[in-house]
Amino acid sequence: MKAAERFAGHRQELARKVHDAGVKNPQVLQAIATVPRHSFVDAGLHAQAYEDSALPIGHQQTISKPSVVGRMIELLHKNKQPLGKVLEIGTGCGYQAAVLSLLAKEVYSIERVRALHDLARTKLRPFRIANLRLIYGDGIRGLAQAAPFDAIILAAAGLGVPDPLLDQLAIGGRLIAPVSKSETEQQLLLIERVSSHRYQRTALDEVFFVPLQSGVI
Repeated sequence: MKAAERFAGHRQELARKVHDAGVKNPQVLQAIATVPRHSFVDAGLHAQAYEDSALPIGHQQTISKPSVVGRMIELLHKNKQPLGKVLEIGTGCGYQAAVLSLLAKEVYSIERVRALHDLARTKLRPFRIANLRLIYGDGIRGLAQAAPFDAIILAAAGLGVPDPLLDQLAIGGRLIAPVSKSETEQQLLLIERVSSHRYQRTALDEVFFVPLQSGVI
């Protein structure tokens, strides 16, 4: 039996776990049920791939909890409208980018660690995702040449949201990011751009992410 077939039931069960954790958007749940999470972790972690937990992917980074992935992507949807152009900061192994590609018209994903960028490219290649672009670069700078973005999602926590990302958010767009409150506390921050100079901020759930860092390595 092929791995994709063997894990089909696991994907559906994972979607149920994400639903039970509070994610209700049916399109987001369907995307979670579609993307084979085991394909994005080492073979030795396949047995844990469909648990609702973060897992190591090397280089002191992790693949996020599926319920957190689902929650953050759900928050990007405005009145349950489809997503347009999305910018992801922190590709990691490529799992969240694959989920986003099923929900957005275009996805641009930036990774600052060359080895992880290459890993994500390798992991994603078999899926031949036409609306996904992977970029090796400094996510704190965003991607001005492709802006503005209807939605921006950060997979690392900083003390605040970098100004270039706020500038690259379209009016009416949404940005979701984990933000550090202290050395041990983080929470999700939802930012909606109301006008060219006005942003509305809403503090949400307690979370835990790796630190947001500048530069490339």
